[in-house]
Amino acid sequence: MKDSMASASQVNLLKQKLHLAKAALTELDEEQNEKLQTLLQFIGHLSLACKGQNVELDNKLAKLRHLLTKFESVEEALPELVDIEQLLKKQYNHVMVQLEDSRVSLSRVIRQIQRIDSAPEKIKKEINYFKKDLGKPFHSFWDYIPKVEQLVSFYEEILEDQLRHGEAIKISPKHRQLAHELSQMISEVEFRKHQRDQVLTIKDRLSNDIEVDSLIEAYQTILTLLLENISQEKSASQEFLCALNDSLTVVREVVTDSCNNSQRSFQLKKQINHELYSRVDNVGEAIINIDDIHNLKSQVTEQLASIRTSLGRKEALEERELILLKKSMDILKKEVNELGKEAADYKERLFEQQKINLLDSLTQLPNRAALEERMEQEFRHFQRHKQPLWVAVADIDHFKNINDSFGHSTGDKTLQVIAMALKNSLRDTEFVARYGGEEFVLLIPEVNATDIEQLLNRVREKVKSIPFKFKNQRITVTVSIGAAQILENELINETFDRADAALYRAKHESRDRVIIDV
Repeated sequence: MKDSMASASQVNLLKQKLHLAKAALTELDEEQNEKLQTLLQFIGHLSLACKGQNVELDNKLAKLRHLLTKFESVEEALPELVDIEQLLKKQYNHVMVQLEDSRVSLSRVIRQIQRIDSAPEKIKKEINYFKKDLGKPFHSFWDYIPKVEQLVSFYEEILEDQLRHGEAIKISPKHRQLAHELSQMISEVEFRKHQRDQVLTIKDRLSNDIEVDSLIEAYQTILTLLLENISQEKSASQEFLCALNDSLTVVREVVTDSCNNSQRSFQLKKQINHELYSRVDNVGEAIINIDDIHNLKSQVTEQLASIRTSLGRKEALEERELILLKKSMDILKKEVNELGKEAADYKERLFEQQKINLLDSLTQLPNRAALEERMEQEFRHFQRHKQPLWVAVADIDHFKNINDSFGHSTGDKTLQVIAMALKNSLRDTEFVARYGGEEFVLLIPEVNATDIEQLLNRVREKVKSIPFKFKNQRITVTVSIGAAQILENELINETFDRADAALYRAKHESRDRVIIDV
């Protein structure tokens, strides 16, 4: 009887150990699922950093992010990873095709230059060497940009030779118009910090009397700077896509292996658990049905040995699973760290570029694209809360006279000063953008009809009080403003049109005044 009680005690102890092992296994599975979920979230965030390279790729990545929101959808997402990998390779191949097309275009241009018989012999020899060198394929944009610069230098040297041996080209109104158009285009483009001093020098030169060769040099320099910026952006995108492609391949392999190992481990554990439960049930039946203590002891001993064997197999399986999981996590951790740095750097560049794209390069105010975005935002806010919203259009009076009398560089400085004055006249909730030329648009929410005219007149007076001094001459610069309040069932573009019409009346009547459309 004592042996029977001891056996029952051992069975209960084994049941407790089995329960603890099952709890530990559940905890391990939850930990593994949590880590895999972290990985899936990272893949989703990483795919967002790749957005904007290719429409088809964007759609695939969006679908991948949707599938990876749930761990159960991982296996369904695996075929998508294969497609995305192919698209990334396709994008890389597309860039290489563009490079090859560019090489062919350069070859075509150099053949045209070779038709110039009057070119110096030295340049003809250099062009022949250049043409032979073009037979080699381009491997990156860094191979392409120097070729463009060299091609431009050939053109410049041939042109200079023609000018030395021929009559000097006289400046015509057409050349002055080209200089003015180039100056305007420079104002609308955001250059990198290390390029800005060079660009400002060119712009100042264009605002004065300029010779033909200086004009050509200015166009060449601006073209070179723009090509340099384009090359850097494309190179950065290409490098990031290649890194993303490689990392997604590693991630796909690790996720696939982890899923397969988890599935196999689950089946083996299920089988072992079934054996353990069966052995425990056999011990229980033996205790109930066998009267012979020696026979009972033999049966219990045999079943306990089988249980210990099964537990040993289970322990070895869990240990192997932990080793595989640690190995997978180490690989993924390394990829996450490396790609995290790449993605953070690329994301920062994209963010800076996005800010640049929404700023007017001359006044540093939001540009027209940013204005349209803010107008939509304010319109949605008006529809929800029905708070007053005003649209005002301000225009600098007689601005053309400033450009004609004192030069375009002075006109640019005037725009910058007035833009800052407008910005400082408004609250944080109010918005001002450069609409174009000498026009600015203000969005003013939550101001009553009785207060709007006083507010806009305060803005007008602040501009008027700016102490402008051009060529030792004190000048008063004024603005005219037209404003309208958005009405119920009216689109904000229609409100803008009414404000613009009010501005026209202010300009037509006397200028330096505010007119409110009522």
